[in-house]
Amino acid sequence: MKPAPAIGPNAVTQLVPALTRQGFDGMVPRVFAGAGVAGWLADPPAVMVDELQVAALHRTLRAWLPPEQASLVLADAGRLTADYLLAARIPGLAQAIMKRLPASLSASLLVGAIKAHAWTFAGSGRFSARDGKPLILQITNNPLCASEHAAAPVCSWHAAVFRRLFEVLVTRHVRVDEIDCEARGDDACRFSIDWS
Repeated sequence: MKPAPAIGPNAVTQLVPALTRQGFDGMVPRVFAGAGVAGWLADPPAVMVDELQVAALHRTLRAWLPPEQASLVLADAGRLTADYLLAARIPGLAQAIMKRLPASLSASLLVGAIKAHAWTFAGSGRFSARDGKPLILQITNNPLCASEHAAAPVCSWHAAVFRRLFEVLVTRHVRVDEIDCEARGDDACRFSIDWS
């Protein structure tokens, strides 16, 4: 039997400190219980987890908080996820080299690494990138916003992960915007990345 599509555990575990830092620590048990994953609070996942459960958690958080606050919490969780990747997954030597290269070359190397590991944050979705300025990162069939309907883009977790990685490894002067979102009815979630 084929395993269920999965997403890395940071999409779950970083929500707890993000909710707490944004002043919603009292909501943590309710959000996790509402998503049917209350057990993750006592036993946080340390390996890839079923994307449907991760999506339910993100969806529940967005449903229970006003849109602006949900976006702030998810963005904070995304920053924390990127900080984890920088501390534990991207070798220090690679980081040192990327920081010394011209921004366009560092960006190209970072996008290559993101592509190679897209399965950890896109699950069953399809990741692609279009070179240029702005650079466009795309997730088609993004499981983290599947079946949602919103007036504005909702993928602030992904946007924040990308923003933080580019800030640290490419240039501090980066702008990341989700310009299309499947939750809004667009055909893919697209992130525009530009820098000066």
